[in-house]
Amino acid sequence: MLYYLFNYLDSQFDFPGAGLFNYISFRAACSVILSLIISLVFGKNLIAWLKRKQVGETVRDLGLQGQMEKSGTPTMGGLIILAAIVIPTLLFAKLSNIYILTMLVATVFLGFVGFMDDYIKVFKKNKAGLAGKSKIVGQVGVGIIIASMLYYNENVFIKTKVAETQTQVNAKDEISNPEIWKDEKSLKTTIPFIKGNEFNYAWLMPTSWHSKTSLFLLFAAVVVLIVTAVSNGANITDGIDGLAAGTSAIIGVTLALLAFVSGNYILADYLNIMYVPHTGELVVFIAAFVGACVGFLWYNTYPAQVFMGDTGSLALGGIIATFAIAIRKELLIPVLCGIFLIENLSVMMQVAYFKYTKKKYGEGRRIFLMSPLHHHYQKKGFHESKIVNRFWIIGIMLAIVTVITLKTR
Repeated sequence: MLYYLFNYLDSQFDFPGAGLFNYISFRAACSVILSLIISLVFGKNLIAWLKRKQVGETVRDLGLQGQMEKSGTPTMGGLIILAAIVIPTLLFAKLSNIYILTMLVATVFLGFVGFMDDYIKVFKKNKAGLAGKSKIVGQVGVGIIIASMLYYNENVFIKTKVAETQTQVNAKDEISNPEIWKDEKSLKTTIPFIKGNEFNYAWLMPTSWHSKTSLFLLFAAVVVLIVTAVSNGANITDGIDGLAAGTSAIIGVTLALLAFVSGNYILADYLNIMYVPHTGELVVFIAAFVGACVGFLWYNTYPAQVFMGDTGSLALGGIIATFAIAIRKELLIPVLCGIFLIENLSVMMQVAYFKYTKKKYGEGRRIFLMSPLHHHYQKKGFHESKIVNRFWIIGIMLAIVTVITLKTR
């Protein structure tokens, strides 16, 4: 909203400093600062309110060191994250941008699904929370909405270079020249380690099936799968103090870099990567996301004063998935979100192996001492702070590898 206000003041009254709001970098800086302030101030007040309402976590005794000490710690702290993301975005981003609108929809809807789960657990005293089927329905519904917004909106496209300029021309003139660049409405995305660095989902079905409806159904299936997988991965990772929020912040910084270069014509052309117009604006949103995660860590690092609950974890995962899809980097998720992936896989492997051995030997056996993977290391005697720090280091390494893959073919 402030973007439009200061843009008006700049154009009509030449208001001093108003022109700064035309720069994504300036608005992103404002976004991250306000997000941090909201997290710290609103977080303190929310934690105090949750304590008064006795909205505490019910902890099952799983034999983990220091686990029972966490009983009664306020949960639903994901509300801090949601507020710190939504408010700066509404103030500093271009709300007419389809990508910003898509991210807001993903944030609010997935946050609501997680909130309902926490609400049932805490206020209804039902430890099971929202039924698994209902949670999946919510995630699938959000995925379909996101797919519809990105598929049918006319402002969602990529620009493909069809010719090189022979003479020096203004960058703005070159990008608008149809003889040099053309708009392409397609399901192309970025794929790592492959020459050409592009993959088209349309290749997954015969050309004769390429109707608008069938391609949408294919795209929707991909979006639903990614959103569900990453949101559940973030949810599973949120098992020890600071792990999910810190990992998400690292991923957010990487996504900010990818969005900035993908949405900037000059940088995308220089790096020879896919140019996706209008996605540069997403830097303002992801700056708020990073600020929210870092600000939340003030209260969530060991020993945690508050837990994010499903309100935060489902939203964080869904935001990361939706953002990656919007900038056409979703196939980099297995690398960038490697922590979420390995946490997810550790649970799946444990459950599958237990069922297999129980059927074959009459007794279930385990691969890990406990799953998800971070609990395995807790069982081995590692302090949770050390586990979190090492997972963060791995997350930083994966983020660097993700950026490198853009030029590795």
